[in-house]
Amino acid sequence: MKLRTHVNLIVASLSAAFVILAAWLQFDGARRAVREEIAGANVVATQLLTRILITYDQPDNDTLLTFLQHLGRVRAHEITVRAMDGRVIYKSPPSPYKAGRDAPAWYSALILPPTPVHIFTLANGSEVRIEADASRAVLDGWDDFTHLMIIGGIAFAVLNAAVFWLVGRAVAPWPIIVDGLARIEQGDLQHRLPKLEGYEASMIGSTFNRMAQSLQEKLLSDRKAIEAEQRLQQRRELDRLIEQRLDEERRLIARELHDEFAQSVTAIRSFAVVIANQHPAESRTTDVARLISTEAAQLYDAMHGLIPRLAPVTLDTLGLAETLEGFIKQWQSRHPTIHFSLHHELPAELGDSITIAVYRVVQEAVINAVRHARPTRVEVSVVHSDSHIRIHVTDNGSGLPEDWSRPGHFGLRGLQERMAMLGGTLTLKNREPHGVELAAEIPLGAHA
Repeated sequence: MKLRTHVNLIVASLSAAFVILAAWLQFDGARRAVREEIAGANVVATQLLTRILITYDQPDNDTLLTFLQHLGRVRAHEITVRAMDGRVIYKSPPSPYKAGRDAPAWYSALILPPTPVHIFTLANGSEVRIEADASRAVLDGWDDFTHLMIIGGIAFAVLNAAVFWLVGRAVAPWPIIVDGLARIEQGDLQHRLPKLEGYEASMIGSTFNRMAQSLQEKLLSDRKAIEAEQRLQQRRELDRLIEQRLDEERRLIARELHDEFAQSVTAIRSFAVVIANQHPAESRTTDVARLISTEAAQLYDAMHGLIPRLAPVTLDTLGLAETLEGFIKQWQSRHPTIHFSLHHELPAELGDSITIAVYRVVQEAVINAVRHARPTRVEVSVVHSDSHIRIHVTDNGSGLPEDWSRPGHFGLRGLQERMAMLGGTLTLKNREPHGVELAAEIPLGAHA
């Protein structure tokens, strides 16, 4: 049901109830007035007419009839005189008040109470009949009731018409608001409501426009966020592809250095030793040959130090566990004053991406600790659960510098990007009382 119809029904019901109540009060008042009229008439009849009849009770009825004719109509009573043979010899004249009109029979039946009849028998056998007649009072009540119904009906119609018009004006903004909501539901977030009449409608319109503006801004923000997320995802996919290509190139370069360049350097060193052995010890040729041999040895050592930084060839042959053990032993031999420890629990197969990522995290953490923190102890732990690989590297060095998180630390940034591509996390923080703690977590099966 529409609000306008609902309000009109409420007003119509209340006004109809008011008119009915007024009609009932008028009806009840008329009935009370008629009862009082009849009661008063009965007193007059019983007290006055009885005395008069006793006074004029003669063998003939001439004196009584003359008195009654001069008396005329007595209030709301009908006086009838009948002779002994039943003839009506006298009847009260009709009331001139509203002559020729009577109230409807149904109304009279509801208003009139039982009317008593007084009968007096005279000495000559004549009969005087006195009966209450409140038809004029009933007619007055009916006229008042009719007037009330006419006025009430007019008032009812005018009131409901006024309410219908006023409510129509009050709810005129609602279709505009409903249409605006429908357009917002259909996705037209640029739609705005015009200025609406009425305090509540104006407040709703202002709130609606603010809501639409907020929705439009949120939609634009969500679109930008989705586009940014898509660009980030594309960049990560590109970064992952580039990282894979770099890993492949590093492995290729490392293998070339190990298989080809290392053999060439070894051959050069061997040739230099042969030349040195074939010439006198103090000759210029021998000195040059020994110098070449020394430089070749240094080049060989530098090359073997560079190969693990590029891509340890042992990952393909020995696996991650033995590669990490070899890496730790290598750094232990280089820095005997630092105690290195390694604890690992690794599955048989991790996948290339996770294997490289674990190795890079351990490599970067150990190298940074040794180069920058001057520790005496470095502890490495690599363990796995059913769903994750967890890497934990700690040292007791000098800790992180205050500006360690500023832009430019590409090694840590590269590790964080690598972790993000694999769906993992990497955190770095100082530990008490001193030292650094690096923790990384990689979900198993991610880009394996």
